[in-house]
Parts: sequence; C-alpha cells; structure tokens
Amino acid sequence: MASSSRNNKKYDVFVSFRGEDTRDNFTSHLYSALSRQNIQTFIDDQLNRGDEISESLVNAIEASAISVIIFSESYASSRWCLDELVKILECKKEYAQILIPVFYRVDPSDVRNQTGSFGDSFSKLEERVKENSKKLQTWRNALKEAATLSGFPSQSIRPESELINEVVNHILKRLLDQVFRRNDNKNQLVGVESRVEEIESLLGVQSKDVYALGIWGIGGIGKTTIARATFDKISSDFEGSCFLENVREESQKPGGLACLRQKLLSNLLKDKNVSLDIGLNFRRLSRMKALIVFDDVTCFNQLESLIESLDWLTPVSRIIITTRNKQVLRNWGVNKIYDMEALEYHHALELFSRHAFKQNHPDVGYEEFSSKVMKYAQGVPLAIKVLGCFLYEREKEVWESAINKLQRILHPSILEVLKISYDSLDDKEKNIFLDVSCFFQGEHVNLVMKFHNASGFYPEIGISVLVDKSLIVVGSYNKIRMHDLLQELGREIVRQESINPGNRSRLWHHEDIYEVLTYNTGTEKIEGICLDMSKVKEFRLNPSTFTKMPKLRFLKFYSSSFNGENKCKMSYLQDPGFAEVKYLHWHGYPLKSFPSNLSAEKLVLFEVPENDIEQLWDCVKHYSKLNQIIHAVCHRLIAKTPNPTLMPRLNKVVILNLRGSKSLKSLPSEIFNLEFLTKLDLSGCSKLKRLPEISSGNISWLFLTGTAIKELPSSIESLLRLEYLDLSDCKRLKSLPSSLCKLKSLGVLNLYGCSNLQRLPECLGQLSSPITLGLTETNIERIPESIIQHFVLRYLLLSYSERLQSLPSPLFLARGCLAMQPFLGIVEHTHRIPHIDHMLALDWQKKRKNRGFSLGKVHIVVPGNEIPKWFMFQSVGSFITLEMPPDFFHNSRVQCIAFSAILAFSDRHVDCGRWFSFSFELKVKTTKDCCLHDTQIFQSRVNYIESDHLHLGYYEFYEEDFNSFWKCNCIPEVAQFNVFPSLECECCGVKKCGIHLIRFLNSTNSIEDPSACFNYDEED
Repeated sequence: MASSSRNNKKYDVFVSFRGEDTRDNFTSHLYSALSRQNIQTFIDDQLNRGDEISESLVNAIEASAISVIIFSESYASSRWCLDELVKILECKKEYAQILIPVFYRVDPSDVRNQTGSFGDSFSKLEERVKENSKKLQTWRNALKEAATLSGFPSQSIRPESELINEVVNHILKRLLDQVFRRNDNKNQLVGVESRVEEIESLLGVQSKDVYALGIWGIGGIGKTTIARATFDKISSDFEGSCFLENVREESQKPGGLACLRQKLLSNLLKDKNVSLDIGLNFRRLSRMKALIVFDDVTCFNQLESLIESLDWLTPVSRIIITTRNKQVLRNWGVNKIYDMEALEYHHALELFSRHAFKQNHPDVGYEEFSSKVMKYAQGVPLAIKVLGCFLYEREKEVWESAINKLQRILHPSILEVLKISYDSLDDKEKNIFLDVSCFFQGEHVNLVMKFHNASGFYPEIGISVLVDKSLIVVGSYNKIRMHDLLQELGREIVRQESINPGNRSRLWHHEDIYEVLTYNTGTEKIEGICLDMSKVKEFRLNPSTFTKMPKLRFLKFYSSSFNGENKCKMSYLQDPGFAEVKYLHWHGYPLKSFPSNLSAEKLVLFEVPENDIEQLWDCVKHYSKLNQIIHAVCHRLIAKTPNPTLMPRLNKVVILNLRGSKSLKSLPSEIFNLEFLTKLDLSGCSKLKRLPEISSGNISWLFLTGTAIKELPSSIESLLRLEYLDLSDCKRLKSLPSSLCKLKSLGVLNLYGCSNLQRLPECLGQLSSPITLGLTETNIERIPESIIQHFVLRYLLLSYSERLQSLPSPLFLARGCLAMQPFLGIVEHTHRIPHIDHMLALDWQKKRKNRGFSLGKVHIVVPGNEIPKWFMFQSVGSFITLEMPPDFFHNSRVQCIAFSAILAFSDRHVDCGRWFSFSFELKVKTTKDCCLHDTQIFQSRVNYIESDHLHLGYYEFYEEDFNSFWKCNCIPEVAQFNVFPSLECECCGVKKCGIHLIRFLNSTNSIEDPSACFNYDEED
C-alpha cells in the first residue's frame, strides 16, 4: 500500500542498527513486518559489493521518508552507526525527515547521557578516537538529541512481537499522515479532507455487524479519490486491508473476477499463494478486523462473486463500495449511502488553477475565463482537471475559442467517462435520458412520466433507474434536473447520430432547427423539436415539412423573450403529419385550425398561447381520450357557453386552463364535477359574471382573476379540497359568502384589487388552518377579531388600504414590525408560498415557538426615499463596496444580514410591465487572488409603484451559508441590488442602498433581533 504513494522518496524507511546486536533477531523481524505491509525499507545488507559504503549510506538516508534508529547496547561503539545518526538528524532538520527511535534492551536515559552499559560502549569508541574531540562532541550531541525524542522502549512493550507491531503501525500512520498528505497536495487533491472526515465519522459508528458504506454519484465526481484517501488514512487501524480498483473494468476481462478475488484474499491474509476458496479461509477471515474497498461496482453479482457474504468477516470490519448505481447499494444492504456532491466553488477554482496555472489561483487577466470554465464544469473534478490540463499555457484567444466550443461539443475525455453510465441503460431508458437532456430539464416529473408513458417507454421504472444511476435528480417541487455535463452528454450522443441535423432523433439548437425547417430537410429520424423562436429570424414552413417526420413525438415552438412572437409562418399544412405527437406547444400558432390527423387521443400536453384558432377538431369524439393535461390558451376557442356534452368526455383532465377566454360568459355546472380536475384557471374571462352552483369537486386551485363576478355561490363550500382561491382584480366583487369558513383546506385567499369589497366574513376565524390573506387595494374597513384571536392569519398583505381604520387586538404589528399607517407591507417566505409575492409578516406559531421574530427571509416595503441611519454600510446607486478583514465572517459570527434599497419607478415607464424582479446578492472572494463569484441572498417580485419606496429586509444564514462564508473564510467585497427587466434611465431603478450585519452579541450565542431593525419611526 505504502509503495503506491511516495512523495518522491526511493525508500519509505531507513533502518539504522548495530549488526552484531540485532541483525539476526529484532532487525530481521522488523524488516519482515515492514515488507509485509509493502513498506519499502532499506537496511545495509542490501548494499551491492564494491559500493562505497559511506556514500551509499548517505544516499539511502537522504532518499528515505522515515529513519528508524535501533539503539542497542553496542550501537555507540560503531562510528558508522553514529555517523548515520548524525546524517539522519541533519535530514530531519533540512528535509523534515521523520525519526523514530527504538530502545532495544537499553534505557533511553543511558543513551541520552551515555551511561550504563550503553555508555561503556561509547567509552570504547572514545578511546579509539580521543584525538578528535570535535567529532566526539558531535556524536554526544546527536545521541542526546535523538534519545530525547519519543520512541519505543523494549522494556515497556513485551513480548517482542508486540513491540514490532507497534513500531510498524506507528510508521504506517506517520507515512499516511505526513508523507502522503504532502503527496496529495502535489497530486492536486483539493476539497478532500473534510469529506474524508465525514466518511471516517460514518465508518466509526458502533455496529454489531460488518458496517458497509456506499459512496454514490455520477462519473468523475471523485468517488474513487475520496475512497482511496479514506483507505490510505485508516487502513493501518485494520489487521487486513484491500483496495480493489476498477471492479467494473477488471471484471469484464477473461477471468477478471477470479483475479480480483485472488487479489482480495492475498491482500487481506498477506498470503500470495492463498486458495481462492473463501470457505477454506473462513476461520482466518472471521478473526480479522478487515477494511475492504470495492471501487466502481456496477452490479450486485460482482460483489457476490468476490466475497459471497459479510458473515465471513468479523463485525468490526468495514466495507466501502463506490458506484454510480444506487440499486447496487440497496441490494447489498449497505448501512449508509454517502451522496457525493460537486466541489464548492472555491475548491473547484483552486483545483482548476493547479492544473491550468500550476498555482492555487488564476493568472491575472484569466479570472473571467476561469469563471466560465467553473460554470461549465459545475464542480465535477474530472471535468475541472481535464479542462485545466487542456488549457495550460494556451493563449487567451485559444481559451475563448475552447470555451465557446464547449457550449456545443463535450470534451472527449469527459464524454468517455460519463458515457459509461449511459451505456449501461436499456433502449427505453436511453430514450428517456435523451428526451430529458434535450427537452425536459426543469419540467415537472408528472408531465415527463405521462409523456413517456404515452411513448411506450415505461417511465415508472425508467426514471427510477436514471435516478439510481445519478443521471437525473427529482428535486424541489418535483422538477427533473440533471447536471449540465450530463445534459451535454445526452446532446452529444444525439449529435453523433449524424453530421446532418435532419437525420438526428432530437433537435434543440436553434441553428440546426432553422436549417432543417427552412430547407425542409427533415427525415423520419426526427422524434422531437424544441425551438426558441426569439433566437431565429422569421422563416416560412413548407406545407409538407411535418409529413417527412412521421415519428415526431415532441414539438415545442416557444419564445423566451418578454414580448415573444411567432417566427414560424405558413399558409397551410399537408396531411399526414402530427399523428404521433404527444406534446404540442406552439406559441402564436398561425392557422385557424389544427391538422385533421392531430390525435387528441395521444396528446399529453396541448398548449397554444397567443393563437388565432377558431376550432380544434371537426368531431367531438376526438376529445374522448384527451386525458392528461390541456393548456388551451385560446381566445376564440370557447364559445359563449361550452357544449355541455363535452364535459363527460373531459373526465380525466387534470388541469383546465381557459385563461383569457374573453367570450366566455358562463360555465356548465358539470365542470366542477370532473373527477381528476385539480386546477381551473378562468383568469381574464372578463365576461364571466357568475359561477354555477357546485355540488362536488376536487379542485385545489381556482383562479378567477379579472373576471366580472359579483359574488361567489354559497355552494363553493362543496370544494372541500380548495387550497388556493384567487379573486384578484375582481372589480365588481361586493361580498364573500359566509360558507367560505367551511373550506377547511383553504390556505390562500387573494383579494388584491377588489376595489368594491368592503368587508370580510366574520366567520373567517373559524378556519381550521392559518391562511394567507391579500387585501391590497381593497376598500375593507376592518379585519374581523376572530381572525387574530384564533391565530388563523399566516400572512397579511396591505397596500394603500386607506379605508382600513383599525386592526384587532392584540396588536399584531408588535415588536419589530411597523407602526400602523397606510403602507405597503411585504414579507415573503418564497419557498412556502410561491404564488404570493408581497405579504406583511405575521406567523404566530413561529413567534411563540422561536425567538420572538420570524426566521428565514423577510422583505418589507414602506414609502420613503432615505436609507435608515443605523445601516452599517450605505451607498448611492445599486451597489456597495465593502472593506472587511479577511477573517471577518469567521471571527464575527454573523447571524443575519439586513438590507435596504430605495427603488424608484417613473410613470413614463409603466409599459415595462407591472411586475419586476428585485434581488440582492453578495459578490465574494475566497482569497484576494481569486475572482468574484455571486451568492444571491434574496429575490422577490415587486410591482410598479409611482412614488419612491424603501425596501427593507433581512436574511438569516443557514448551515450551508456557514460552509460558504465562515468555514471557507470567504470575503464579501460587493453588495449588489438588481431589478429585472433592467431600467435603463437614471430616474428608475435602485437610487440608494445599504446593508447591516447582525452578529452574535456574546459567547452564549444570543444574537441581535433582526426584526428590531424594522421599527419605523420619524427619526429614521
């Protein structure tokens, strides 16, 4: 093991000893024990005849990482031994060589003072060289210095075999802890130590059985590196150890598994001639504390063939398995799965710099290029190292060209490693992977499931396999995500199908699609097209374009621009075409109707915003299996009253989006009875004056924004699962039914802009769970006492509610909130209420359970044009340059950060849109030499407000922030406020800004109350 890691030393250990005392006993046994551990050891009987002994000894000492000095009774009688000792001490001072003294049947104090029998030996030598007093004094000093060091006295450790074991184990630890650590630095290991400590901690748990740990992650993420580093560090604590590398690759060779098994048993038992029958070795293994690493395992059978059962090993043994396939770990029954994550930014940049610049930071002028590479590699060590080596000593022009090329073509060395996981998939799993990488990144897993079910790809098991093999992740809000490099892998696999885009299965790049559609070069190979029309100029489709694509399953023409338009023009479409389409999104579809063979039976998603469609299909029978999702944003699609016979045929519709159907005046009552309908969007149906009576329904989300509804039917109480009711901008709404209080699931009631609404039902306090109540721009004069008294109000939104005369007691705007006056109050917990953007905080349950103020993110807006005086850092404009000591975040223990900004709009720029994105971020450095990178602290949507307003907020740091700021010693250098879409004129945007750092006050971890920052008084 030790021989595999050297630190540029020929020998691990040099042994200095007196031959006549120990050559044939202690020294020979020690040498044998070191050899069994693969520790390269030098002793003087290895010298070839004719060598100049003194020079060879000097070279051997200098070429060794550790020197072991065996002080025996006659050691000091040999001038060669003493000269060796002097040289070893010189190497200790000059090269930090490790010195380990063994006091073999002599007392350390006798060696130190040259007394006793050891001193007698030295006296004999002294008689022979008494004329060289300087030499004698050098030897005396050397003996005194060496004997002062901590060592191994044989009188205290018996029997002799135990002494040898302790010496060998100590040597192993010193080699691993010091020599290998320096070697790791040279081999560019970065960000490893903390992960090794985590794995050590997991392996150290008490277990009655053999403890098995799985290390799981995508290819190139560093699983083997971490496993090897852990093995090297702790293997000396085990009686037997083995690191089986490349199990996947080796097992594919003829007789590969047998060779691996031979290596496993011979390493564990330290017997090169061991039998391959593990049963014959059971008794030996069952008494042994063993450490085994199985690296890059791809299937359960490999483990079974190698070790059969963990019962062969003693319970204190430990197993580590690295794999890309989580199912392997489940089958083996590991105790814990360690999910390998990407490197943090500062570690990734350091690793890249070591390969690209041969130092720990980028060269001056290359910071921006390095940042782009970091964004591309996304913390994957393999990609970082490959790209660093590739770009080393290349000119800036080459860097720029290479980075641009990487946006289209994956580097071959990275492709080779990542493709291993893809190659292990079956055909249907490969199709799902390619679809996700080309079309479905960030889409909801349910939609992806339904699409691939319709495609016949069995996604229930397929997506599970992709997750287990680290190829995709089902993240927050059930959105499918994949690492950028894996997305590039999928797209590169498709690109390699043909040099001609028309002969590829999937098209996603606008240039390729423009070429295929403009020149009508599509073929039967094409299964999917996803075009961002904002990236191409207008083009005209040939009527026969889609007849050449009979296998087309996915078609998406969309626009990512704010005011997107359809760039794809055509006069008509020939049949056949679209027969196999399951997903159809066409922004601004240019025809009056769809092709007759567009099968509603096969559609999973149907979305045609901003279109001129007058009818869907000629025959209503086509609706019979439209059973997944309809997003029909068709202004002319719905007649004044939809055909009631249509409703039963839509029984399996999940989401019905009739937004903007301006002709719609009424709805059939059956629409609420659709069994699977959970979301009904009637926003913008400006002629809809009433809802039908409701007898039952499973709707959870009901959007009535901007309708002409004057009142809700009392039968709305039948929607027992209703969670979200949006009545915003219902200008004619005058009252709410008392039956609302029976909606036990209601969590959000948005009444924004209901300017005719003057009162709330008194019974709202009877709701069983807290609600979010939006009262912006209403005429409500009072809030019912019952709401506050029963703690049902989770958030309250008030904006220019000038008729609001009073609030119930107890005063809910106490401690840290604003004094009551007409104002726009905003608090946002973005992860919990994604659809409500501006709310004034009141979370009573948290207030009672926690420290008296809300946690997480808080955002409040009040009229004003000055930053409060108490803000520590202030500036004119949208950013603040910070000057902090390098250890500020480490020593000051910052708990929260408060921010403020004066945001201004001009009435000349209302056309920019009613809503804007407002964000606050820190730009930080890990060292003064590294380039800046952004850490977003807060983001929210804000609406157009005529006068200047002061935005106040705070953000409480979480443990992941501690990792980024405190543990990694980051240095914040700039605080930046942003508004999007950007406001180019000087009269709009962020005029002033400020931040204030809220810290622990004392060692008891009491902290400043961040909510106290928001007390609003005339002085500030």
